[in-house]
Order: sequence, then structure tokens, then C-alpha cells
Amino acid sequence: MPNAPLFPMPIETPRLLIRPPQLGDEIALNKAVMESHDNLKKFMSWAERPQSMEESAEYIRLSVDNWILKKLEEPWLPLLIFDKNSLELIGNTGFHHMNWDIPSAEIGYWIRTSQSGKGLMTEAINALTRYAFQQLGLKRISMTCDILNIPSKRVPERLGYSLEGQLKFHRRTPDTGELSDTLIYSRYGLDSLPELEVSWPSQ
Repeated sequence: MPNAPLFPMPIETPRLLIRPPQLGDEIALNKAVMESHDNLKKFMSWAERPQSMEESAEYIRLSVDNWILKKLEEPWLPLLIFDKNSLELIGNTGFHHMNWDIPSAEIGYWIRTSQSGKGLMTEAINALTRYAFQQLGLKRISMTCDILNIPSKRVPERLGYSLEGQLKFHRRTPDTGELSDTLIYSRYGLDSLPELEVSWPSQ
């Protein structure tokens, strides 16, 4: 990938370890997805039906390939989020739609149902925001979500992302098939980002 920066990993916070997928992660991933299916299917098109172990394994395989080659295509550059102490997989995030000419990227995320409501995803996205601006040198980060996805929209709002736009009738809610709006949140730097201890390996 031309002009791609270095991605030293893992990223660590007080409670989390965030790293690229590895072969063998499909078991933990599938368990987390299946536990969270009822919530994920409301807003994630890829979760309309339960995910098989074969599908989880294919996602991990493609993710590993993308990280090796830094491919600008699905599934982009996903990152798995683990509890730092128990090493339980608690969610998925990552950099999507990268444009190294700007440079910019979009951050996506979902959290395991049993781990929601603890501020863990806010902590993870805070860490990725810092990593994106400080390590990757990005000038713009965006996040999008369904206007009805209240837990998802709270993450950028808590982290001081600006509501940049609302796209009317931009998506169909997978769970109901009804038209809904997409919210676009963005940041252009670290100003007023809540404090957080974050580390990653030096180059």
C-alpha cells in the first residue's frame, strides 16, 4: 500500500488490549458474535443471520491477509478488543475506508452484549483516536451509525466528536427493513479528547 504508515501493535489501555486478528481467533470471535447476535442484527447488515464458524474463520483469514498486505478493501484493517486481564474477546473495531492521500480513515466498532454499559468501547475508541492522530498521522477520523443506535452514537459523543451530518433515508435497518438515517461524526485532532493512558510499541 503506497504511503501507508507503520502500525506498531498491540495498543494497550488500563483495561484493554487491542490487536489485529490472528489465525485461531475465529473461535473466540464466533462466540462473541453469537452471544451478541440479537443486538447486532438490529443495525449490522452482516449480522442479519447467525454467523457460522466457517464464516468467522473466513473473516479472520481475510483480516490477516489485509493486515499483511495493508489492503484497501473489505474487511479493511480490523482490530480485536480483549479484556487485558482475562483476555476475553469483548468486541471488534478497526480502521475502514482509509485514504492515505488525505490522510483519513473511518473507525467502526461493536461490543459483546455481556460487556456493554461498562465504558469499554469508549475506552477503546479513545485509544484508537489517539493512535490514529499520533502514530498514523491522520488528519481526519470519521464514524457513522444508525440514528436509532443510541449506544453506538454515545461513543463519539462522549469523546467529543462533532456531528458532521445526517444522511436522510441513507440505510435500511436490517432488523426491520425500514429506512433510517445515518449520522456522521468526525474529529480532526486530539483537542478536548478525554484523558486516557494509552501505549503501543515504539518503532
